[in-house]
Amino acid sequence: MTNEEIQQLIRLAQDSRVAELEVQRGENRVRIRLAGVAAEVVAAAPVAFAAPAPAAPVAAAPAPAPAENDDPLSDPSIVMIKSPIVGTFYDAPSPDSPTFIKVGDTVSVGKVLCIIESMKLMNEIESEYAGTIVAKLVSNQKPVEYGEAMFALKPNK
Repeated sequence: MTNEEIQQLIRLAQDSRVAELEVQRGENRVRIRLAGVAAEVVAAAPVAFAAPAPAAPVAAAPAPAPAENDDPLSDPSIVMIKSPIVGTFYDAPSPDSPTFIKVGDTVSVGKVLCIIESMKLMNEIESEYAGTIVAKLVSNQKPVEYGEAMFALKPNK
């Protein structure tokens, strides 16, 4: 995530007056907790932030410039596979079964990527693209929202 994206998330949290906001994109994770006017920002590497003093404006510490190809999600050809419904994400057909896909797997159109349970119905989510999975963005048995990115896929050329 870039500093600009994180600053937008901070503004969004402040404007919506939510108590806590957590966003994960690949291995980058940002958690923003608001307490009154001040905000505490906790970020996983590679971006570092300093927690602001109470009633002080939120400021980000400058992050080192990322090296090219550091983040596979920065590739403009990457396609985000998003949840078509609200529900609970499952990466395997049952708890004792292997996952449908792993990062690095090549998938074809129609390949089942995961299951989303919604209103006690199990909905198989199939790939609309052929390519390689470069990131899994949702953890098993976690809730997903409509339009939330679940996987990043690099399409075949």
